[in-house]
Amino acid sequence: MPIRTASLNNQIQKTGVRLHLAMMSRVHSQGADHAASEEEQALMDEHRLLKEAQAKRRALAKLPKPKAAASEKKAKPPKAPKAAKEPKEPKEPKSAKLAKDHLSRSEKHAKKAESLEAAKRAAKKSAKT
Repeated sequence: MPIRTASLNNQIQKTGVRLHLAMMSRVHSQGADHAASEEEQALMDEHRLLKEAQAKRRALAKLPKPKAAASEKKAKPPKAPKAAKEPKEPKEPKSAKLAKDHLSRSEKHAKKAESLEAAKRAAKKSAKT
C-alpha cells in the first residue's frame, strides 16, 4: 500500500527520533564501540527507505505532468437555408374617422370652457330659486 505524500515528512521525523533514542541508549549503556542491535538496525533501514521514497517523489514532482489533450471542435455541417416566406396579403385600408369625432386641441379647450360656464350658470339659477 503506497504511503501518502503528506505523511512522509512526519514519518521520517518520527523514525529519526526513535533511531536517535535507540542509538543514545546503546551508547550510554554499552559505549560507542559496540555494534548496533537488530532493533536499531531495523529503525535505520526504515528511516533510509522513507528518505529514498521521499527522494523519488521529489524527482517525480520535477518531471513534466501529462496535460489533457485540447479537444478539437467537430465541424458541423452547414445548415440548409430557410425556405422563402410567401408574401402576405395586403390588409384592407382603415376607414377614415369622421371629422366630428376628432376635435383639435383648441376645439377641446373651447368645449371645456363652454361646459364650465354652463355649470356656473346652472349653479346660480338653482341658488336663486
